[in-house]
Amino acid sequence: MAAAAAPAPASETSTPPLARRRPMRPPSTRTACSNASSSSHLAPHRAGFATSLPAATAREHPPPTLARRFSNSAPLSAKKSKKQRSPEASAPSSSPSTTAPSASPKVSPSRYPPLPPGWQAVIGVECHAQIKDRHKLFSTAQLPSANSVPNTLVAPFDAAHPATLPSLNRSALRLAIRAAIALGCHLRQESRFDRKHYFYSDLPAGYQITQKYAPLASNGRITLSFEDGHLPGPEDEVVVEVEQLQLEQDTAKSTYYDTGTVSRSDAATVEDGTDAATARGTSRSFVDLNRAGTGLMEIVSGPQMRSPEQAGAYVRKLQELLRRVGASDGNMQEGSLRCDVNVSVNRAGEPFGTRCEVKNLNSVRFMMNAIAHETQRQVAILEQGGRIEQETRGYDEARGTTFKLRGKEDAPDYRYMPDPNLPPIRLTEAQVDDVRRSLPELPEARRARLKSQYALNTRDINVLMRVGSEDEGSGRFPTPSGVAPTAVECGDAVDYFERIAQGRDPQIAVNWIIHELMKGLNTHNLAFSEDHIPPAQLGELIDLVESGKVTGTTAKSLLGELISSRARSVGEATSSDAPASDLAGVDIGTLSIFDLLSSRGLLALGSRDDLLPLCRQAIEELKQEAEKVRKGNLKVAMRIVGQVMKMAKGRADAKVVHEVILEELGHRIGDQN
Repeated sequence: MAAAAAPAPASETSTPPLARRRPMRPPSTRTACSNASSSSHLAPHRAGFATSLPAATAREHPPPTLARRFSNSAPLSAKKSKKQRSPEASAPSSSPSTTAPSASPKVSPSRYPPLPPGWQAVIGVECHAQIKDRHKLFSTAQLPSANSVPNTLVAPFDAAHPATLPSLNRSALRLAIRAAIALGCHLRQESRFDRKHYFYSDLPAGYQITQKYAPLASNGRITLSFEDGHLPGPEDEVVVEVEQLQLEQDTAKSTYYDTGTVSRSDAATVEDGTDAATARGTSRSFVDLNRAGTGLMEIVSGPQMRSPEQAGAYVRKLQELLRRVGASDGNMQEGSLRCDVNVSVNRAGEPFGTRCEVKNLNSVRFMMNAIAHETQRQVAILEQGGRIEQETRGYDEARGTTFKLRGKEDAPDYRYMPDPNLPPIRLTEAQVDDVRRSLPELPEARRARLKSQYALNTRDINVLMRVGSEDEGSGRFPTPSGVAPTAVECGDAVDYFERIAQGRDPQIAVNWIIHELMKGLNTHNLAFSEDHIPPAQLGELIDLVESGKVTGTTAKSLLGELISSRARSVGEATSSDAPASDLAGVDIGTLSIFDLLSSRGLLALGSRDDLLPLCRQAIEELKQEAEKVRKGNLKVAMRIVGQVMKMAKGRADAKVVHEVILEELGHRIGDQN
């Protein structure tokens, strides 16, 4: 379906008009992630960004002084190695003239450059999370995947066919209730649906079903703690209010193609049959209705955040909660979680400044970069005597800057009205209690239990709880399908750890998981899944090491081979990183680690009787070193130990070998000290 360019609603990134207004930007392919339900006009109780200052003329570009500062900047890097860090990266500057960052400020791994003294940022975040159900919110059509053919998962209601009526998906409603409870929200006994009217190519009905006046839930909170591992320091801890959670339907997906970028396969999706040759040389937009009608939860925060780091921690904590209760997979790289941020600045003690909304941010890193640039842009304008106009802005990832989409005067009237085709949602205490009882252990309680029950440190707990939750897209695939795994599909590393830790030292178990198992999975580009190395097999390997039946070196080598074999079986390993092995085709889940090591002759030489012949042979081969040891130079004994380990092919315990060699050369064990 080819769609003509139309004035963008308050929730859309109007790419084609922007391209005409800014011809200096090179043509590119853009995908509009529609957030048609975004609250561009916050209700008075949500307007933490309101101000008594009058609006001024729009200033789309930064002032000349700030522009010069931006001109020599390098792209923002989310992380730096230790070698790249410098004291200047995180140290506060002495004057505002040197603290204003570039469009892509260079930051330390944990801090963005601070605002000039006396200024503070006020930040709120609106997140649109796709509900992780099999069907859409008001129809029986299945939810699309990354590989779905465009316009094939569309029910008549999703395409706004005449005489079709919505029917609320009760399973999706239950998932939204789970999310609301996890966020500590108050659930309304009666919530209602409204129609939000605007015309755009990705909205077939001309209106979106949302909950403007009576949302499903409100008055929740998310506590951002330093121990969660998302904040730079304890001083950044804050409690963020969740002002409301509302249900709404997603729009279709619009894809914009500039001159010469339409391929034949792309053109094949156009209903009028236009081929690529005809489309080439024109600017077109294509609409995929697969996403239309997908259930969304719009989660609106309060304006309690004061830094990009806090906003990033808020979104990551929200992702963690949604994934834990199964309400959404929260994968920003796939569009199942999209964020808009409201940003204003003011001097300490003064009313909040005029807010600007930055829309359609599809990663936490981009969101933090956009906030960092936008706050500095606003401060620079105000310090030069200008005024901030309330406007909607986009974020240019390549330049690391925000740019104007439209001003307040361009905002459309959405003409909200109750939806006559949908009855109110009425919830009883019994229904809510039933959902509450079905919830799993929430992240904060889980962290506390892991610390008290297993005595794990905060770092290890956070590593376990974040496995498989990369918001930027890890590019790791556990199956040959080529579809990026969700956090749920990756498996739960905490459950995996607890199964291995039963009857074993918890610290040893977590060390093997974090430092050996995850290292091997990363090497072969595999997402975490217990199917790769089942808990029983890793637990058996740990037991063999702890009992001395196999050395740590041999065990680590075997684990790497098992992972390599698994990588080959799912089609993700190459001949260079996964050499041929006799494990090909073996079901790892039924494999006996002891039998495998025994058949290969890799069990440890644990007794002194087994080691004595090897030690005597090494002493005979290294006569000069042996003589030095006899004369008291005990450090040289390690050369002989190394020779024994080489002959034993890693199957010997180096400590026991050392003791046997000293005894053979006439020293008591205590002499080595």
